[in-house]
Amino acid sequence: MDKMTLNFPQAPLRGTIAVPGDKSISHRAVMFGGMAKGRTTVSGFLPGEDCLRTIECFRLLGADISRNGTELLIDSPGLDGWQEPADILYTGNSGTTTRLMLGILAGSRVHSVIAGDESIARRPMKRVTGPLRQMGADIRGREGAQFTPISVLGGPLSPIDYDMPVASAQVKSAILFAAMHAEGTSVIREKEVSRDHTERMMRNFGMQVQTEEGIITLQGGQKLVPVHVDVPGDISSAAFFLAAAAIVPDSEVVLGNVGLNPTRTGMIDVLEAMGADFEVDMSDSDDSELRGTVTIRSSSLKATEIGGDLIPRLIDEIPVIALLATQAEGTTVIRDAAELRVKETDRIAAVAEELGKLGADITPTDDGMIINGPTKLSGAVLDSRGDHRIGMMAAVAALVADGPVELQGPGCIAISYPEFFEHLNNLRGN
Repeated sequence: MDKMTLNFPQAPLRGTIAVPGDKSISHRAVMFGGMAKGRTTVSGFLPGEDCLRTIECFRLLGADISRNGTELLIDSPGLDGWQEPADILYTGNSGTTTRLMLGILAGSRVHSVIAGDESIARRPMKRVTGPLRQMGADIRGREGAQFTPISVLGGPLSPIDYDMPVASAQVKSAILFAAMHAEGTSVIREKEVSRDHTERMMRNFGMQVQTEEGIITLQGGQKLVPVHVDVPGDISSAAFFLAAAAIVPDSEVVLGNVGLNPTRTGMIDVLEAMGADFEVDMSDSDDSELRGTVTIRSSSLKATEIGGDLIPRLIDEIPVIALLATQAEGTTVIRDAAELRVKETDRIAAVAEELGKLGADITPTDDGMIINGPTKLSGAVLDSRGDHRIGMMAAVAALVADGPVELQGPGCIAISYPEFFEHLNNLRGN
């Protein structure tokens, strides 16, 4: 789909929706299921393009994976029984697949080559390949394995004691996956805690991993036990409808089964700081991933400051938070978010430029942006830049724009939210 014209009458959003399964957890469910010997079952899987790339990688390694909608059956010979892939492990646009697979493959017994699309070829991989090489991994690629394609010759690894230079769940997880197969105890030290889905899922699959005050300790050589994984709804996807309901007058939206992992709920904190009208009802699930129902209504919003250890808990939601800020009273400052420069696109520049086309008063900085509000938004031609989160931000902006918004490249939204426009239309009563 090359372009889409969004011309929404000023009508409230009302109703209940269930957002797709969490992308981060869906990736990891396939990865752990592919490494564990035996049958793993998954419900609530996100059938978005990124997660489907992860499935294809594990099929090439010898796992038998069948999918029925959001349900998976994974029958795997286990990592020690993998076959050498006959083709390149192609990860498409998925940074999670690319970086985490590097850690998994480093401790395997196969030789493989991993590559993605043009966007992945520009994204920095040395932050992963550097510590993996310190563990003894045989990794080679462009510019010293700074960029894909990257070749990994799996083999024995040594443990590592590693201080994380930046908060990154992808880097942390890649190291943890490698540490599973290292001969000894590895320690990872985080200055700011990043999302902890990998550590939680390790425990689900029968491993022991210690986490205390930002220090993660893992003994190598532990065995995985296949289990059932129930994936909650993705709060990063829910964020777009939370923002939409907050700024479209007379709206009330209920989002059920949303993942509420404390390392991911920065969006909830921002809504509270801005004075949004919402409530959270936690479920009684005994699953390691917390979940619940979020109900939100439109209200007047006030500006806030966002930075520090809050940033890793909402890094993917910053594009839509910036949109929220355009409708809030006062000056919102987002800082300490330089990591946005190396996402699917430079999200700091992309957000500022695209919202600026609508008339937003927004100034990019080296590590964030400054937004003055409230500002009336007008119609314009916006470009998703192949980034699903920029595309969804543009669609939500169109709900309050005074005129049609033409969105170029809306197809990328399927990466994380294939039913996005269907759910949007349902809430609009279409």
